[in-house]
Amino acid sequence: MSQTIATAPTGNSGDRGSLLRASMAKRASAVEAAIDSLLPPVPGSEGRVVDAMRYATLGGGKRLRGYLAAEVASLFGATESGAYRVAASVEMLHAYSLVHDDLPAMDDDDLRRGQPSTHRKFDEATAILAGDALQTMAFEILADTATHPEAGVRIGLVAALAAASGAAGMVGGQMIDMDGEGRALALQEVERLHALKTGCLIRYSAESGAILGDADLSVRARIAAYGRDLGAAFQIADDVLDATASAEELGKTAGKDQAAGKSTYVALLGVDGAAREARRVAEQAESHLDIFGAEADRLRDLIHYVVDRRS
Repeated sequence: MSQTIATAPTGNSGDRGSLLRASMAKRASAVEAAIDSLLPPVPGSEGRVVDAMRYATLGGGKRLRGYLAAEVASLFGATESGAYRVAASVEMLHAYSLVHDDLPAMDDDDLRRGQPSTHRKFDEATAILAGDALQTMAFEILADTATHPEAGVRIGLVAALAAASGAAGMVGGQMIDMDGEGRALALQEVERLHALKTGCLIRYSAESGAILGDADLSVRARIAAYGRDLGAAFQIADDVLDATASAEELGKTAGKDQAAGKSTYVALLGVDGAAREARRVAEQAESHLDIFGAEADRLRDLIHYVVDRRS
């Protein structure tokens, strides 16, 4: 377990970028395998909802949240088996949110990761049930002794995910987002909206690895702050992408926020101003890792990836 570290990061940016891509690909493959194992196809009438759950979770996505969980867990010496169960759990919770977010009653989007949204591939009722089942399964995985033998650690994971994903977190942020359509929100309101809707789950993803690794509370707070600011940088960059990237690059409908009359960082700050703000928050995220040495380089590199990505 590593909780007090000092050496400076090493390597040039090109090497570091290659190392991050390789690390993300390796962990994404392991997360995919974990989800596939935890969520096998089943016979019978209920098999349709399981097929929809698998469709929503397998075969795509950056696995940013799962990557964070597994990478931070490795920083604190947690077992790989436990880490990938936690990573699979948060990816299932995230997938549920996307399935419901795409529904006609919410953001009404027909594309997700370049493929038909779950409700378009199946139907609305099946998509709703698939989202419901993915949400509950995320907690089922965390509560299992296979994730960690100590009940206190499992309870900590369950409690933290519940707080991040409920009315005081992701769901609350979605409500603010829907309520704000067609009216101008102040910058502070937009910051709070996205801190809840997007930031809470990304913060949890980082913090979950520290919980699983039984990190000291002070170090866990550092990791949580890193996750919080990484989530903010991710969302600001996402707003820039929505305004500047094509549907092919995004894998979903471009320009949806502007068409829906949503207040975004780009609407308030402009594209250049939003890009500068993303980099400012990214620097803040990196500062929380200053107690760690080279073993946290991939977490540092992830900050730059989040800001510079094109999808």
